[in-house]
Amino acid sequence: MRLLAVAATAAAILGCAVEEGASEPPAAPSTDAAVAGGARFVDVTAETGLDFVHATGSAGTFPMPAIMGGGVAAFDADGDGLLDLYFPNAGSEIAGEPGRNRFYLQRPRGRFVDATAASGLDNPGYGMGAAVGDVDNDGDLDLYVTNFGADVLYRNEGGGRFVDASEELAVATPGWSTSAVFFDADLDGWLDLYVTRYVQWHEARECQVQGGRVDYCGPQQFEGEADVFYGNEGGRRFVDRSRTAGVSLIEDAGLGVVAADLDEDGLPDIYVANDADPNQLWMNRGGGVFEDDAVLLGAAYNRFGVGEAGMGMALGDIDGDRDVDLFLSHLIEETNTLYVNLGGPPGATDGFEDRAAEAGLAAPSTPYTGFGTAFFDADNDGDLDLAVVNGAVKQRPETLSGRDDWFWRGYAEPNVLMLGDGAGVFADAGAASGDFGTELDVSRGLVPFDLEGDGDLDLLVSNLEGPARVYLNETITGLGDARPGAAGWVRARVVDPDLRRTALGASVVAWVDGQPVRRLVLPLGGYLTGGEAPLHIGLGDATAVERFEVTWPGGTLETFDGAASGSEVTLLRGEGR
Repeated sequence: MRLLAVAATAAAILGCAVEEGASEPPAAPSTDAAVAGGARFVDVTAETGLDFVHATGSAGTFPMPAIMGGGVAAFDADGDGLLDLYFPNAGSEIAGEPGRNRFYLQRPRGRFVDATAASGLDNPGYGMGAAVGDVDNDGDLDLYVTNFGADVLYRNEGGGRFVDASEELAVATPGWSTSAVFFDADLDGWLDLYVTRYVQWHEARECQVQGGRVDYCGPQQFEGEADVFYGNEGGRRFVDRSRTAGVSLIEDAGLGVVAADLDEDGLPDIYVANDADPNQLWMNRGGGVFEDDAVLLGAAYNRFGVGEAGMGMALGDIDGDRDVDLFLSHLIEETNTLYVNLGGPPGATDGFEDRAAEAGLAAPSTPYTGFGTAFFDADNDGDLDLAVVNGAVKQRPETLSGRDDWFWRGYAEPNVLMLGDGAGVFADAGAASGDFGTELDVSRGLVPFDLEGDGDLDLLVSNLEGPARVYLNETITGLGDARPGAAGWVRARVVDPDLRRTALGASVVAWVDGQPVRRLVLPLGGYLTGGEAPLHIGLGDATAVERFEVTWPGGTLETFDGAASGSEVTLLRGEGR
């Protein structure tokens, strides 16, 4: 296993600055291939009918929960095959006035209607984020809402109607919850739940920045909170197993979380992004027990052994070597971090190494504070690209927004789009990406999704004290005849029919022109977001996927026939070879 340098680890544990003389990260290699053709996204929010505006009710009063919320969930709530949207809002005495959570059904494709009143989803708490999963294996998706205060689990009753089952299922997590994720930790067929919690904030604490100006507090001013792990008992109830699992032993400021099999042993692991604390990599040892190996495996700190302000996370094979790499978004003047997977023998891993600079992801991130992030194929060329949505947590040294009458203009920042070359190097395409890279908001949640069903991925962004935005992907249509065949794509659902749901945590290798393209069956989006687990494969100039290889949770491998470009297929467990 790869160990961090002793000196760097010690410095990080003690909270020391980087030693004088520490080498600077190498400059990223230049690449023109990654931006050939560019990528373009256009704001079509008005045309979709989406009218959600997040409201904290806190302008000028600086309650810390107000600057950290703003998540979103995108999932098929009523079983009609179209993605619906749910937005947590700020609704408690902290906000001064209640902010109503909103639920939108998509009817017809590409148009949203407010269906909150009849849905049962008007969360009474101070909403932060959401997670989506079928907790009772009845074939529809349930919704878990994280709050500042008790969380809520809404059971899907069908037809876009939900009931609050938090007390019945024993998951009304107290404290300040942030991100959450459903996954099958013990492979018993029932989705378990991991909830990250932030800090023990109290309103009486006032924080000041240089010059004595009051602003939002940072996590260092408060004690952290331990995360919570719930085991699912046959869909009837959840049991808090945090202590026996080992996750209650650490009280850090948790923000982002993902679940994936990172050491290829068949068991899903948990990676947690902590704010100003070392990250955690909970390796699944079986029997409901986890061990934090983040330091041993090089995923706790950046390349200098320093803990950063981890917020959003993205997972994917960015360099074509068929293992899972990790990306974290961070605070202004910090570099976002790319933990490249060093591989290893079957059932193990040699760990991770911070290669953000070599990948071209370090310098473009330093002017901004990143939150939601996702690896996705923006231009259907088969390579993973990266989107990061930004928004400051303290007023910026210079204001970027021209809206003089808007209190939040001092926190607004542009988003960033980085196009990958398939070998692990990215080029900044933000300024040329249309409205996505030029509009200024205080952004938090990000979900790639196909609004029109036309085979390219659009972007949904949730913003603090501003409208949620839908960005339509016009990359392929904008290419004209310059790259014939560039619109190739295949979409797949990966389903376990015995469980009546998507096989979360499965891994798929699609063979395209004799080359393997690996994708994970996981929700896209990495901060306070929940959603479906789409499998979108860009084909570039190819005309088909030759075959699919699916590794199911637990490690069983099946091979399925391929599919022509433009196909939507379902891969059913037990029906392959």
